Amino acid sequence: MTQTLDHIVRDPAAPTPQQRVDAWLAAFETALAARDADAAAALFATDSFWRDLIAFTWNITTVEGRAAITDLLRADPDATNPSGFHTTEPPTEDDGVVTAWIGFETAAGRGAGHLRLADEGAWTLLTALRELKGFEEGTRTRRPTGVRHGADPSRVTWSEQRALEDRELGYTRQPYTLIVGGGQAGIALGARMRQLGVPALVVDAHDRPGDQWRKRYKSLCLHDPVWYDHMPYLPFPDNWPVFAPKDKIADWLEMYTTVMEVPYWSSTTCTSARYDELAGEWTVAVEREGAAVELRPRHLVLATGMSGKPNIPDFPGMDRFMGDQHHSSAHPGPDGYAGKRAVVIGSNNSAHDICAALWEAGAVSVTMVQRSSTHVVKSESLMDLAFGDLYSERAIDAGITTDKADLAFASMPYRLMPEFQRPLYRAMRERDAEFYRRLEHAGFRIDWGDDDSGLFMKYLRRGSGYYIDVGAAEMVADGDITLAHGEVRELTETAVILDDGTELPADLVVYATGYGSMNGWAADLIGQDVADKVGKCWGYGSGTTKDPGPWEGELRNMWKPTQQEGLWFHGGNLHQSRHYSLYLALQLKARYESIPTPVYGLQEVHHRS
Repeated sequence: MTQTLDHIVRDPAAPTPQQRVDAWLAAFETALAARDADAAAALFATDSFWRDLIAFTWNITTVEGRAAITDLLRADPDATNPSGFHTTEPPTEDDGVVTAWIGFETAAGRGAGHLRLADEGAWTLLTALRELKGFEEGTRTRRPTGVRHGADPSRVTWSEQRALEDRELGYTRQPYTLIVGGGQAGIALGARMRQLGVPALVVDAHDRPGDQWRKRYKSLCLHDPVWYDHMPYLPFPDNWPVFAPKDKIADWLEMYTTVMEVPYWSSTTCTSARYDELAGEWTVAVEREGAAVELRPRHLVLATGMSGKPNIPDFPGMDRFMGDQHHSSAHPGPDGYAGKRAVVIGSNNSAHDICAALWEAGAVSVTMVQRSSTHVVKSESLMDLAFGDLYSERAIDAGITTDKADLAFASMPYRLMPEFQRPLYRAMRERDAEFYRRLEHAGFRIDWGDDDSGLFMKYLRRGSGYYIDVGAAEMVADGDITLAHGEVRELTETAVILDDGTELPADLVVYATGYGSMNGWAADLIGQDVADKVGKCWGYGSGTTKDPGPWEGELRNMWKPTQQEGLWFHGGNLHQSRHYSLYLALQLKARYESIPTPVYGLQEVHHRS
């Protein structure tokens, strides 16, 4: 039967999307000015979500429902004192939901936000602090002149000033913030600190910035697209490849560190750290190029990678195995293993990449041991269906800048995100049905996440359990990479023995067995007591595999205050390192300038690791 839908004509008396948003913002601001938390919360729908990125809470937190919103607004309204709510572009309407980009001010700074407005009231609200009043970054119209014109016999040149800073910082002048870890996260935060005028120092054990990528196996490349991966202030050029190889990324990070004038100590190892509660500062012992140095920062940021310490298994017989064995993080590349028999324990991103590279280099056999099911998506489908609307050339053509994309993505509360992710992965499953049929026929065990919500939810919940296929899964499907299943029972001198007795002859064993929580770095550097005090990093209490409840609603301990005064964690992929470094930098800048930062909703610790 064919149905004809009559053209729907809007009631001319009905308010426009702009009028609806303006009315809501005016009512919200009036309630806030009157310190009437109940009236402000009544403007939200019964099932509603407010995600705040340090604007109202000096925290990264999400509250759900009117009662929680009321509690947030009653916490310290005089400290926030918000005002000036307005739209920054015309709102739009789709399926009865009006979407608006907004701006506002607080006592401390200026913010941006995103509002989804339904008939009952606000469904979702994002508020994000973007700059501090009186401490704005020196960009665009506020950029420095760079030189003082005229004659000056006491002139200090730029290079002389930089050399003086290098001699002083860490010796005669202490950094306010010490950033341990000089990969993309540490460098991005170091650049933010530099632009905000906060004395900060990045230290890293490698010889050069970028070595975190440069020294990994040679086939490593980014699996995320270029539009998703920009660094703060200095985006990749328009001719940058969609998927950058590791050495290109390494060179970019080294160049970026120099151009952005990030104070950076290479060849520096932190050996211990302790916090003095009375002095409100850390004492951090480091070895810089073999010389002992003591640093006394007020704040310590661990930017040592969101994956934490490598999970190195302890299988019986590892001590008697006569071949090479190492964790994937220490894999030197495939070149030395031509003609060898390789066994890779694991079936996620690193395992696939390493298997493919070993096959290409001429290993006589490459076996992947799949211990549990893995979520696999084809890169092309992921780029089109998952990234395309926000991070792509078509998004740029539609006016979606990287900053706008970051805020749009941040505007979706974690509670709602699976609902919006599932259709994307259903479409991928349908588009690539033949690929999945072949992969399953080869014996590969595929999953789509505990609730079919796909890759990104797995990443947020556990940081593992997936592979973005750039060719290795096709090799598994074709049989070029041999597949085995089960747990490892033991190693002999020349083989890996699985729990069912299967013997896999091996000259090389790579343990692609993942990583622990970031607080493991805190245990090594500071002590297990502090690691337990701050608790597990990453995951948000979804109750899914490797992300135990209770529900917490935000990534544990990331980019926000922790239970240990003066200790922060910073990491994630390039997108998160870029976006969330802003909020971490603003929190540190506010403390540096003695701006009050009353923290609402300091995270409780439910899991230690």
